[in-house]
Amino acid sequence: MILPLPRLLLPMAAVSISFVATPALLSQVPASPAPSASLLPDEPTPQVTVATLDLDSAFSSSISARKDVQQPQSSPSDATQQPKTDAQKKQESEEEAQRELHQRMGGVVPNFNAVLDGSNVRLTPGQKMRAAFKSATDPYQFGLAAFTSAVGQAENSHTTYNPVPGTNPTIYTQAGYGQGWAGYGKRMGASYTDQFDGTILGNGVFPILLHQDSRYYRMATGSFKKRFLYAVGTAVYCKGDNGKWQPNYSNILGNIAAGGISNIYYPAADRGFGLTIEQGMLVTAEGSFGALLIEFYPDISRHFHHGPKLTNTVATPSTQP
Repeated sequence: MILPLPRLLLPMAAVSISFVATPALLSQVPASPAPSASLLPDEPTPQVTVATLDLDSAFSSSISARKDVQQPQSSPSDATQQPKTDAQKKQESEEEAQRELHQRMGGVVPNFNAVLDGSNVRLTPGQKMRAAFKSATDPYQFGLAAFTSAVGQAENSHTTYNPVPGTNPTIYTQAGYGQGWAGYGKRMGASYTDQFDGTILGNGVFPILLHQDSRYYRMATGSFKKRFLYAVGTAVYCKGDNGKWQPNYSNILGNIAAGGISNIYYPAADRGFGLTIEQGMLVTAEGSFGALLIEFYPDISRHFHHGPKLTNTVATPSTQP
């Protein structure tokens, strides 16, 4: 039902009057007097000390503290940590080279081409060649050549017997090293020359030319399998002077080059391109046994001597040559 207009206007007018009149009526009502302070009992004073906070000083302190955290003041020790000069780097590499030149296994076998203390100091070309030459001319190398020559003498290696055509019964002529002291001397000379050439070329010349580090970096920790595979792999993988791992071209090329030079003094039956490559690859594979010996010798020595577990360190000798 739709209400007539007058009946709608009357309630709206009443509501409007109430909104206008109510504030005026309330303003005329006298406020009730507040109780006299003398009539109220004294309020006990709380024993609480309220600290006044200076916001400006507090904010300034927080900003200062944040600056101290984000930008710590440099201590005197930090100021001394400057990049190493060329002289300092040279001295550090010389100390490392001297330390390595005093490394031996069992006090006999030279271990001059190995890093046992975990350092990663880059050697200079002169230091590489010096280590290679000292390793190649160490008395142990002569003893090793003498031993291998004796084995070759017993096997009559590098000796061939060629039949003389038209002889009946067949007569054979001997070629090669043969027996006797002459044969032994030839075998020892060839054996030592092989070792010398391989060491100088593989540990000195090619590492210098190719900027590679021919040293063996002992792992010392980890499982046997991991260390075994690592040692075997170093025959074909090595570190560069830049510290990154890369194919060991120095070792492979050095062994092949030494095999090529051996064509000069080996008998004719043991010469040729195919034999040179075969011999170079064989010597490269044999290098894995040397790496395994370097990796596990400290563990073997400790086992037999029942000594305490040693860290991957080596005694530091005097830096004087």
